[in-house]
Amino acid sequence: MASTVLTGIGTLVTNDPGLGDGRLGVIRDAAVVFDDGIVEWVGRSGAAPSGDYGHDLGGRAVLPGFVESHSHLVFAGERADEFGARMSGTLYAAGGIRTTIAATRAATDDELRANTRRLMNESLRAGSTTVECKTGYGQSVDSELRSSKIAAEFTDEVTLLAAHVPPPEFADRVDDYVRMVCDEMIDACAPYAKWIDVFCERGAFDRDQAHAVLTAGMAKGLVPRVHGNQLRTGPGVQLAVELGAASVDHVTYVTTADIDALAHSSTVATLLPGADFSTRNKYPDARALIDAGVTVALGADCNPGTSYTTSLPFCIAIAVRDMRMTPEEAVWSATAGGARALRRNDIGVLRPGAKADAIALDAPSYLHLAYRPGVPLIHQVWRAGAAVDSANR
Repeated sequence: MASTVLTGIGTLVTNDPGLGDGRLGVIRDAAVVFDDGIVEWVGRSGAAPSGDYGHDLGGRAVLPGFVESHSHLVFAGERADEFGARMSGTLYAAGGIRTTIAATRAATDDELRANTRRLMNESLRAGSTTVECKTGYGQSVDSELRSSKIAAEFTDEVTLLAAHVPPPEFADRVDDYVRMVCDEMIDACAPYAKWIDVFCERGAFDRDQAHAVLTAGMAKGLVPRVHGNQLRTGPGVQLAVELGAASVDHVTYVTTADIDALAHSSTVATLLPGADFSTRNKYPDARALIDAGVTVALGADCNPGTSYTTSLPFCIAIAVRDMRMTPEEAVWSATAGGARALRRNDIGVLRPGAKADAIALDAPSYLHLAYRPGVPLIHQVWRAGAAVDSANR
């Protein structure tokens, strides 16, 4: 692959404090060299080495590509009516997922594949160069296997979320469903997945059921993640820490003990403000988590019921405005924080040796992501050093 030199960068976010100023490692009037899919060099524009191709960005900001560590993209149908009812006063309940289960089971492989591709491309247009993708709308052995295979066509970061909610046929036999997940679904789907997840919440799965699913997945080599503490306080955070989960996601209702446990663990708290926006739930107390030393990631949580957005810039703006995060914290959490939630150190950063995933903004600074909410600021996307054509983003 030919080398590419990006010059004229007004503000470069490296996420490496050793390369620039502050936690974001900011370099002004910067340049970056991509070669063979990785970052070869970063520094001031005046010192940039030559390359095969040059691109003057005219003072635009450059950041690592966003790392979307929580999404549900393999599904059919939509739930706009449910959203409208919530906006009219109906409280959110996890059971709405069953509507999507029915639509997903009825869809063809090609229909599911086309919808997943559409949402992956939409995520890329919004600057997400790495996207984790969960199953969880099939909830039978064959349907979860199909979802796992389709997700694996688009990303290496596939999460088996067979334990999303009990499907209708197991509504009164939740323990039987958990046994089927542990004894059959995990065996079938593990070759296509990297992660095992469970929705540990009233109306979904209790602590013992969640523990059984996660440990069964771990026995097959899958790494645990947890949907926890979204609708009320509960055991999700503590279970995630106990099992050494990579992340616990939502983290909206937490106790002091939950925050302390996270602060003394390697488990990332992945905050999903799009879901709280769409359900009129309260937002997580990001300030309390960060001040306690918890590692925080931001995700868009794209799904048809509670957060039908693929835009991490939108989530950054919410996090800054309503979750008391600084712009620096929000940008870090949507890039390096997402990488931590996926246990990756080759993405979410722009330093020599990292994967050459980057975005340029139609703005001079990353501050504009929160300063100009709702404005399509993504000017260019590079993935593995290659510019992504805007028609295919």
